[in-house]
Amino acid sequence: MPIPDDVTGEEIDQDVRQELLSLPKGLAEDVSRNLVMVARLIDEDPEAAYAYSRIALRLASRVAAVREAAGFAAYANQKFSEALAEFRAARRMTGGVELWPVMADCERGMGRPEKALEMAGAPEVQKLDKASQVEMRLVAAGARRDMDQLDAAIVTLQSPELASNSVQPWTARLRYAYADALLAAGREGEAREWFAKTVESDKDGSTDASDRLAEMDGVEFVDALVEDDEASTAVTAEPRVTDEHRDADDVEDVEDDADDEDDADDEDDEIESVTTHAVTDDADALDEDADDEDEDEDDAPHRPQS
Repeated sequence: MPIPDDVTGEEIDQDVRQELLSLPKGLAEDVSRNLVMVARLIDEDPEAAYAYSRIALRLASRVAAVREAAGFAAYANQKFSEALAEFRAARRMTGGVELWPVMADCERGMGRPEKALEMAGAPEVQKLDKASQVEMRLVAAGARRDMDQLDAAIVTLQSPELASNSVQPWTARLRYAYADALLAAGREGEAREWFAKTVESDKDGSTDASDRLAEMDGVEFVDALVEDDEASTAVTAEPRVTDEHRDADDVEDVEDDADDEDDADDEDDEIESVTTHAVTDDADALDEDADDEDEDEDDAPHRPQS
């Protein structure tokens, strides 16, 4: 798979680079560049991260960091059986217990919550640091919920870390899990209180506690873009004049002008008709006067010639 030119392999942790020193220089560089791609893509594109992890695994399967990276890439793609195998291999190579909580969660993913609870009570848990112990508690509570033991899940999460007012990297996730368990048990009042506490501690927005809290309060979120579109449509007070409307108006105006011209022609015809009749009547009257004069001359006595 292609790797961007800006990825040099130097971006990985010093501990991982130390492990890769056992490989030839060119091979170590190829492996490290693939591991960088796994770390870059595991959240936004888990499938691509998984593909890069398989390349690194093919090149250096005897390196614990490579097996661990392959395990997390498989875990991100819900390939829990494969992830568990890689985590076990990495643990055998290092002898550490850091992967114990995620290994227990793989057991949950494979449908074996009882095995996850067994691991939660194992001596290895006592060797974990505080963050990993909290993670183990979250896995155990999840296993209880998988078994429909809601009250037991709530009790499992009740711990000094939950009651503490100090905000640690795990505080938001722990409070969120507790609030969600309370809500599942029907204890809505308490759940709302703990969702609110989660919001206070979740500075980087790693949970959706604010949305859950708003949902409980009956707040409905509306897409601002959709609202703006609807508003702009509703605000239109006058119809938009299209070219078709303008053409129709022009035709109507032409027709009105034609009607006005016809009316004017009719008026002119009427005036002409009236004038013609008047002239004709005057001519007839003159003819009648001329006839009368002729008749008068015929009726007059003839004077004798001298």
